[in-house]
Amino acid sequence: MTAATTADFSRSGTDQAGSDRRRPPGSAADALRMRLCPPMPGDRVIGWVAALAVTAVAGILRFWQLTEPRGMKFDEVYYTKDAWGLMTSGYEVNSETCTGPAFVVHPPLGKWFMAASEKIFGYTDCAGVAHGSPELGWRFASALFGTLAVLVLTRTARRMFRSTVLGCFAGLLLTLDGLEFVQSRIGILDIFLMTGLVLALACLVLDRDHGRAALAARVAAGPPSGGAPSRATERFVRYGPRAGLRPWRIAAGLCLGASMGVKWSALYTLVGLAALALAWDVGARRTAGARRPVRGALRRDLPAWSGCYILLPIVTFLATWTGWFVTDGGYNRHRYGDGFFAAWHGWWDYQQDILDFHEHLSAPHVAQSTPLSWLVLARPVVYAYDSPKLGERGCQAAAGCSREVLALGNPTVWWVGTAALVAMLALWVSRRDWRAALVLVGFGSSFLPWLAFPNRTMFFFYALPSLPFLILGITASAGLALGPRDASDTRRMIGALSFGLYLAAVVLMFAYFYPILAAQTIPLSSWRDRMWFPGWIVAP
Repeated sequence: MTAATTADFSRSGTDQAGSDRRRPPGSAADALRMRLCPPMPGDRVIGWVAALAVTAVAGILRFWQLTEPRGMKFDEVYYTKDAWGLMTSGYEVNSETCTGPAFVVHPPLGKWFMAASEKIFGYTDCAGVAHGSPELGWRFASALFGTLAVLVLTRTARRMFRSTVLGCFAGLLLTLDGLEFVQSRIGILDIFLMTGLVLALACLVLDRDHGRAALAARVAAGPPSGGAPSRATERFVRYGPRAGLRPWRIAAGLCLGASMGVKWSALYTLVGLAALALAWDVGARRTAGARRPVRGALRRDLPAWSGCYILLPIVTFLATWTGWFVTDGGYNRHRYGDGFFAAWHGWWDYQQDILDFHEHLSAPHVAQSTPLSWLVLARPVVYAYDSPKLGERGCQAAAGCSREVLALGNPTVWWVGTAALVAMLALWVSRRDWRAALVLVGFGSSFLPWLAFPNRTMFFFYALPSLPFLILGITASAGLALGPRDASDTRRMIGALSFGLYLAAVVLMFAYFYPILAAQTIPLSSWRDRMWFPGWIVAP
């Protein structure tokens, strides 16, 4: 290896001799690995046991009395019938005539999950005849995905912050948030969207770790040939080594494409996370000692990045429409006749019709809200409300009772999470912390685009995909409050006390609002006590 090559990569652990590429413990190569990818906590078994325990709590809460309230609530009226059509015909069927295609405005993947659930547990057919346990049929998939999201976020936060405690903390916040809880217990699409994005987030973080570890190993091994200077050696010095296969990046592309197959709005998050992944590649090459890290990322990483974050999501999204393509009765299926190209022409027009619907959706609704109001919980959504009299449905209050399902976020999560965004901005500006960048980009790409449509009819549950990023912001702030392991005992004690008090507040707040999240019968006076703001009252 040339002297120039040695000088450029000595701090990155490149072999100065150019022949023996093995490194003893404590070498520069090990130091590079530590900078690029710090080790995970050693409590691997405990980490899994703790994460599964948090997930078990989430599952019990979500599956307990899942069939209550009975009947179709809110948009279950649409999605359960769409799922039935997919299950029986392979495409959404007109619910009024029970024959022929229906024009639907969301891709089919989330409804396919519901259809599988209905096939196992029960459904209500187009004629209104119940089979099996219909409520369990159209809500089971939601509860399953809502529980899965808790497990995945717990493990992802553990990897991000290298702490089992902080990982479980993030999982508990998601477990005890009212919006995620309610969306996990109703048969509509947003929980599938959020879980798909959480899976993509997990793959993104795994790819960052694995890719940086592989980069460190390749830098330590040196350029492809030693001895006299060569073009390969010079490119190695300028740009760094090739990244190699990135299986977790492939998985991230699949998850993002699948999320788009639930709702188009996942496209915004795809753009944000994909840009962040490329920025991380630049940072990794800079840390590894490349002279031109930006050009190195564009030359070495961009082609595979394009395949994983552009081509693969498109293919995956198209695959979610398989039922429409392989059957003959879907909306617009034969608008331009038969044949391969006619089908594609009809599908493309179908997408144009969907886009036109979303761009012009402005019909007023009693539960509609604006994006900025979501962060302060100004207008939650009522999915069900009933006013049992004394002696009805377990009501024991002479003045009557209330029984409600209100999609209301946990105030201690949403309000603190919104404040944590400011802390994340400060953390990124002061330290360029990659976790703060992930929170800001993830939240921004899932929330800010809604501000561009001020006249569109929108609902609070549209904010659900933003919730995991708010929680990661809180978790990062909690880590700062706890302080480093070598902090003073007083600092650690104050941090632990603040951490514990906040978590206790989250638990108590969830318990306090639980009756109006889970359709429990409570005295009307108790219901009124929980209506903190006029915007929360949609029923008497």
